[in-house]
Amino acid sequence: MAPLRREVLLFFSVVMLVFCGASATDILYRVPEEQPPNTLIGSLASDQGLPDTGHLYKLEVGSPYLRVDGKSGDIYTTEIPIDRETLKDCRNLFEGDKCFLEFEVSITDMVNGLGSGPRLIEGRIEVLDINDNTPQFSSPILTLSIPENTHIGALFSIPMATDRDSGHNGVAEYTLSTGPDADQLFSLQVALDSDEKLPQLVVMGNLDREMKDSYDLNIRVVDGGKPPRASSALLRVTVTDQNDNAPKFERSHYEAELQENSPQGHSVLQVRANDADTGTNGEIDYSLHQASEAVQRLLRIDRSTGVIYVKGLVDREEESFLKFFVFAKDRGPNSKSSKVLVTINVRDQNDNSPAIEIRGIGLVTHHNGVANISEDMPIGTPVALVQVSDRDEGENAVVTCVVAGDVPFQLRPASESSNDRKRKYFLQTTTLLDYENIKDYRIEIVAVDSGNPALSSTNSLKVQVTDINDNTPTFSPSRVEVDFAEGNQPGDKVLVITAADADSGSNEELVYSIIDLHATRLFEIQSNSGEIRVKNMLDREETEQYEFRVAAADKGIPSKTGTATVVINVLDRNDNDPKFMLSGYSFSVIENMLPLNPVGVVTVTDADKGENARVRLYVEPDNGKFIIQNGTGTILSSISFDREKESTYSFRLKAVDAGDPPRSSYVGVTINVLDENDNAPYVTKPANSSYKYMSPVTPLDTRVEVVEAEDIDSGPNAELVYTITGGNPYDLFYISPNSGEITLVEEFTGKHNGLHRLVVKVSDKGKPPRHTTALVHVFVNDTKSNVSLIEALVGHSLYTPLDRDIAGDPNYALAQRSNILYGSLAGIAGVIMVIVAVVVIRHRLQKDTKSGYQAGKKESKDLYAPKQGPKNGKGKKSKKGKAPKPAKPVEEDEEASLQKGLKFNLINENVNDTTVALRLQEAPGCSGPPRTNTFVGTGDNTSTGSDQYSDYSYKANPPKYSSKQVGDYANTYQRDIYWTNRVW
Repeated sequence: MAPLRREVLLFFSVVMLVFCGASATDILYRVPEEQPPNTLIGSLASDQGLPDTGHLYKLEVGSPYLRVDGKSGDIYTTEIPIDRETLKDCRNLFEGDKCFLEFEVSITDMVNGLGSGPRLIEGRIEVLDINDNTPQFSSPILTLSIPENTHIGALFSIPMATDRDSGHNGVAEYTLSTGPDADQLFSLQVALDSDEKLPQLVVMGNLDREMKDSYDLNIRVVDGGKPPRASSALLRVTVTDQNDNAPKFERSHYEAELQENSPQGHSVLQVRANDADTGTNGEIDYSLHQASEAVQRLLRIDRSTGVIYVKGLVDREEESFLKFFVFAKDRGPNSKSSKVLVTINVRDQNDNSPAIEIRGIGLVTHHNGVANISEDMPIGTPVALVQVSDRDEGENAVVTCVVAGDVPFQLRPASESSNDRKRKYFLQTTTLLDYENIKDYRIEIVAVDSGNPALSSTNSLKVQVTDINDNTPTFSPSRVEVDFAEGNQPGDKVLVITAADADSGSNEELVYSIIDLHATRLFEIQSNSGEIRVKNMLDREETEQYEFRVAAADKGIPSKTGTATVVINVLDRNDNDPKFMLSGYSFSVIENMLPLNPVGVVTVTDADKGENARVRLYVEPDNGKFIIQNGTGTILSSISFDREKESTYSFRLKAVDAGDPPRSSYVGVTINVLDENDNAPYVTKPANSSYKYMSPVTPLDTRVEVVEAEDIDSGPNAELVYTITGGNPYDLFYISPNSGEITLVEEFTGKHNGLHRLVVKVSDKGKPPRHTTALVHVFVNDTKSNVSLIEALVGHSLYTPLDRDIAGDPNYALAQRSNILYGSLAGIAGVIMVIVAVVVIRHRLQKDTKSGYQAGKKESKDLYAPKQGPKNGKGKKSKKGKAPKPAKPVEEDEEASLQKGLKFNLINENVNDTTVALRLQEAPGCSGPPRTNTFVGTGDNTSTGSDQYSDYSYKANPPKYSSKQVGDYANTYQRDIYWTNRVW
């Protein structure tokens, strides 16, 4: 279809005016059929040489296939396509005949907005054929009988295909497809018979019915359109006995006339054909061939005689011409056939009365047979277009038309067309019309044809004279302003606005409306009274003022309209609660903040206006802890915060406006007190006076103690860190900085025996940090049987300055050196005592048995007992003239006694061996006599380490020490007493 579209566009680019035996006003356009909607056919303005503006075009005839643009005069196609094959006047055209579609357009000249006398343009559109129909065979299966032994080259006619298109779009060619069994037997030849192509089957080989009696071939037909259309049918060839003569008509073309309205069964004509064959091969059957639907409906043919009869009602106005073929076929087994063209012209009878059609023209419209015309129209103004037509032809269609009665109207030919069958007239005024004199007219039109007898008809039109509308409604004043309170009810009346019109009748009847669309959502106006009501509740907080225009239009034609401006001021009502900006407030303050400091700010608004929007704030409950400043919304504290006592405060704020009655709202406030590092940690475990006993052989990683502490602050201020700051000079112990667990990380040695005082610092992570100190006492010894001694040492530790380390035996090194000296002396003494013992034993053996050594007898004198001083002043007196010597310190006396006792033991002959051995064994291992409350037994090794802590004792009766040890202890004791006094 693409080439066809290009041809159509090329064709439309040139529009030709052709004058073919018509008047000078006839126009001819050409357009292919089946064009899409809104295809431009032609432009009357340019073709008639009229200006582009100032004219009103109206299609009078040509619908539904055509439409005319009222301003430009352009003619377009419509939604109903123009089908050349279905148009009434184009159904039975001969080859080469043209198909026309008639149209009529009225043109009204517009002068100052008013129409003057219209003109009528008549024209025709030549509908060009396009290839929109596919050629078809009469049946999808065609049968052809060929006698056997038919000589080679014989021709047999194949039923032709038909194409509703014409010219080059009609049938163009035939092709034949054969199977392998018939490829050498048949071929196709197309013969030309005047304007038709006749397909013929050519026998190319010998046919033998006894070997094969039928063949199926495929015949295809293609038309000449671009692009071409094609169809195919099955051609079944039956081999029969020979029939070699075809029927032949007596004439090549039959013509006849048929009077319309002829009765059924009326004989029209008879066609005759002769067949030279005899018998059944010479008997002929007649049938209608390529007959249209109208032919099949109106005519029938006698199968045997060829007489054509009337079958249905023949109406020339419906079908004026019938064209078809008659097909003659003999009855032989190898039938032959021929056809002849038959044309029948339907002759007219005066059986139709003239038809009178009255319709509007130009600006004058008709409704239900009534035309309205204004009283100010000039003389000669058309009020209707009258078309008179007669479906008959010839004299029967010549019609005379007049206006009956005495009315100021007449008929004037609307066009100069020479078509007598259809005439058009303008019904126009002959005088000026006066509405006040005569308001309407009844016009009767009579039409009579020229038939014999003549037929006539009448039609009438009512013309109403209308008043003109020349006054505009006016408002006084043109601007209206009113006050209206918000919070109204829908439908409340706002105001009434009115306008006046100097016209009368419908021209003074006013219709009120609101022009501005945005205002119609909130306001409505009674169209007949001008009363304005509100449709919805107004809210001043949303809009304070509304301004819109109101129109008053009269009911004149054309209507005139006046406008006014309405201003509505919305007055405030206390209809809004105060509103806090947030649904809840939460503020954070630092503890220890001074009173009357701001802790937060709240914001409250009121959408009302004036006093209704003035808001005061109150604290609820009013417990005196918080106050609020009106105007700023600042919350002040009346107290100083202590998070450890109360960490959160909650209360409500009440906002009250000054409206009447007042409105209020509430909001919750939460004050969170942030922690300040104002509390030092405190130790809950262990007590400073407690101690932990550990054996010298305790394995590594043994848990010694866990320091537990708390901090009543929160967050980082309550996160604690544990460190050992004193009493761990040998790095024996490790404390976890997070958990406070103390573990043993180094093995104990001899110098580590005794009391260890670990000074533990517990610090928080505040800024600045706070801390406290804990004392952890660890007593390392093989035994802890002397609990009172340990408690005494711990008690002494509590009064010892923290910068001094208490960690095991402070005299361990001195004790090691003393032990070497004592060992040497003991060795020498042992040798001497052995010698003395041998001498004594020999001497005793020589004495009487009564004076011999008794085993197990205790020594009556305690060598470690201190020397007793004089009792009750009974000792030796001092020399005259000299002051008495002061008594020696207890330690010095004990040391002297110890030395004397040792010497006495060496020279005393009465000492038994066991006692001597015991004393010699104790001397090198002890730095002095055993302390009070210390268990000492023969051979008890633990007693050696029992007095390693004598330097820390603060009891009234100190143990026996050497003079050097006593001096050291005195110095130490004095320092302890000094620091104790300083602490307290």
